[in-house]
Amino acid sequence: MSKSLTSIEEKLAEVEQGSVREHILRSAKDFKSSWIEFGRALYSVWKDKLYKEWGYSKFEFYTAKEVGIKQQTALKLLRSYMFLEKEEPAYLKQEFIESAEAKNVPSYEAVDVLRSAKNRKVLDEADYSALKKQVFDDGREARDVKKDLTTLIRQREELEPQEAWDKKKNVQVKRLMSVLKSLRGELESEKMLPMPLLKELSELIVKLQEEVE
Repeated sequence: MSKSLTSIEEKLAEVEQGSVREHILRSAKDFKSSWIEFGRALYSVWKDKLYKEWGYSKFEFYTAKEVGIKQQTALKLLRSYMFLEKEEPAYLKQEFIESAEAKNVPSYEAVDVLRSAKNRKVLDEADYSALKKQVFDDGREARDVKKDLTTLIRQREELEPQEAWDKKKNVQVKRLMSVLKSLRGELESEKMLPMPLLKELSELIVKLQEEVE
């Protein structure tokens, strides 16, 4: 038995039987095959801050020390569950979970890739539907779905060079604004430049902001 599962077993012996806390710990033991239920439980813990009642100041401390999963994994589980709840609620229904073949039940990593695809403006509805089929109907691995997503994005950006250029420009301008704001704060606090020059710097930042709106 792995160290994390041993730790969970020890925690199970300590918590109240039949409690929400016990339910989450038991879900954690089997989250690879029932991650949706585990994600649902973690979402409740995160949303209602139940971890504070159990002596943890932060959600990531609770998931790391009690449940035995890394912060990155916990965040992916949360994001994936919240995405399904908002965008694809049909896949949260018990009928789907029970009727789907085990090999076709999507992993939380694959759902997280689909979530990323949904937020890509360069992709259209047909692109998203094709990726969704791969995740929910074909049960493809996250790494394969991610490869297809990367290919689609590259193809769409080649077809829409202006949009791709605008996106790149916005990224660079925002980066420049961030640097200028940081420098302005330091220069102002240390009084390294006269006020007229600091005013011009502030005006430049405002003009840059207009370029990305």
